[in-house]
Amino acid sequence: MGLPATKRRYTVAEYLRMEEKARDRHEFHDGEILAMSGSTYGHDRVKNNLFVAITYALKGKRCHPLSSDMRMRVSNRLNYFYPDISVVCGKPQFDPDDPKQTTIISPRVILEVLSISTESYDRRGKFDLYRQIPSLQEYVLVSQNQPLVEIYRRRARGTWLFDPAKGLKATAKLSSLKISVPLREIYAGVDFEALPNA
Repeated sequence: MGLPATKRRYTVAEYLRMEEKARDRHEFHDGEILAMSGSTYGHDRVKNNLFVAITYALKGKRCHPLSSDMRMRVSNRLNYFYPDISVVCGKPQFDPDDPKQTTIISPRVILEVLSISTESYDRRGKFDLYRQIPSLQEYVLVSQNQPLVEIYRRRARGTWLFDPAKGLKATAKLSSLKISVPLREIYAGVDFEALPNA
């Protein structure tokens, strides 16, 4: 019996070169490149509604949302992600290892639309890494199967306040952006009964 094959580990420079030419997006975790899974109709509908609602609410402010095409790095680690939506305020800061400025390191808010395949990781492992971003003030988890938005807000001494909004009559308050987003806008056109357990 032979020895088990070792996984190839990549440098940040190799990852960024490969990602520039890749058709599909990949995350990078401490030298390991991981393919991202595809989206469902429900996930995409909620994400797009959310992006439009946040864009409208931020009109005239110094903050702006970025789509899932913009990569983000946890600056003190070798971890790269593509959040569903991130919000940057003021002048963005870019990853110094990415001279093409395709990676930000200064999000104020990160929003992830949950799916069965990623929910556990979004709630735990990814949140553990995101908390290490000094600029991050709020982490938002958005259900695609029910009208539920869970907001984790940074407080003093590294603690996080949990502030959920539930039901189509509720409003999600993003305090760090000084905006509120009605859940009826986030879930406009979503037929919860027709959605599979995505």
